[in-house]
Amino acid sequence: MLRARAPDLSDGGIDPYSTGENGIHEDPAVHNDLTRLGWDTAFEEAFTPHAAEGLLPGRIVLEHTHIYRVAMAGGEVLGRVSGRLRHDAASRADFPTVGDWVAMAPAPHTGDARILAVLPRRSRFSRRAAGDPTEEQVVAANIDTVFLVGGLDGDFNPRRIERYLLVARDSGAAPVIVLNKADLVEAPEAMAASVRALAGTVPVHVVSCRDAASLAVLREYLSPGRTGALLGSSGVGKSTIVNRLLGHDLLRTQDVRESDSRGRHTSTARQLVPLPGGGVLIDTPGMRELQLWETGEALAGAFEDIEGIADACRFRDCRHQQEPGCAVRAAVAAGALAAGRLESYLKLQAEQAHQARQVDQRAQLDEKRRTKAATRALQKRLNEKDRH
Repeated sequence: MLRARAPDLSDGGIDPYSTGENGIHEDPAVHNDLTRLGWDTAFEEAFTPHAAEGLLPGRIVLEHTHIYRVAMAGGEVLGRVSGRLRHDAASRADFPTVGDWVAMAPAPHTGDARILAVLPRRSRFSRRAAGDPTEEQVVAANIDTVFLVGGLDGDFNPRRIERYLLVARDSGAAPVIVLNKADLVEAPEAMAASVRALAGTVPVHVVSCRDAASLAVLREYLSPGRTGALLGSSGVGKSTIVNRLLGHDLLRTQDVRESDSRGRHTSTARQLVPLPGGGVLIDTPGMRELQLWETGEALAGAFEDIEGIADACRFRDCRHQQEPGCAVRAAVAAGALAAGRLESYLKLQAEQAHQARQVDQRAQLDEKRRTKAATRALQKRLNEKDRH
């Protein structure tokens, strides 16, 4: 039997086990109004077969080890994945994650509610799971806008933003780049210009959590029923942005190290937070690294400048390395394209190809195992038939 680990609240963390009577956490922000959390007619239609079974809809607010906090029409409840869902899940990505809409069986008099199904996702931000190159980890689901947050302080890294942008383009959500800590640098707009050069048509906003007015532009993406997610490395100010938009300190924050402006992973779990006036935000822990998953055609979309120049290459399959007549390398030599931009493109392209090979090899091994198991089962049945 799987048991959830009790949370350590000594540092002021959020207790996912804190509930009111009958296992329901009465949260006025979501009580009796799932539309504020993004519930609409399309989700209602997808839920129809589950409603026929007497199940109830809810949205995953917080994931903590093997237990979830789920917002429902009557408030929030604690839920666990049912045995049926666990059995049917083909991979880690089939389990609920923050932002998912799920079908719930009401909680009994004792114990937690059961999560029996996950509704189809409209969008999902995924990365390669840490330690397993062939497994997908869904970071957040059903996002309308993904805010890619970077700091303008000592940890400013346009190449890292470029990587986040690539994954965001493949998520199904609309990416928006947020450059925080403008108050810590002398020329924030000049630094933002280097990011706009690689962002294409993606909006880029320069903000400071010390200037509440600068964050007002983010609210424009978070009208009632809309979901935003904040993603970025540690120390860029994601949790502080949530607190400023809320108007009070809900999420814990810490200062970054002075030596390298790196954060200390204050957020330890993904969490969905309703905002006053409508809209919700998903805060996520800082990522030390963002390993690519299956980015599909997103690479071309993130590097439209290079793809456009490549049309003039002599060979249609030009790899922009040593081939003669390469228009992309010629553009770099002429100063029309930054060498770092091409270097990043080639690096991500190679990483994407390597990831695809690993996933394909894993699929082939899994198919061999299934075939061998089926052959053994068939041989066993034939042997038993011969004995009889």
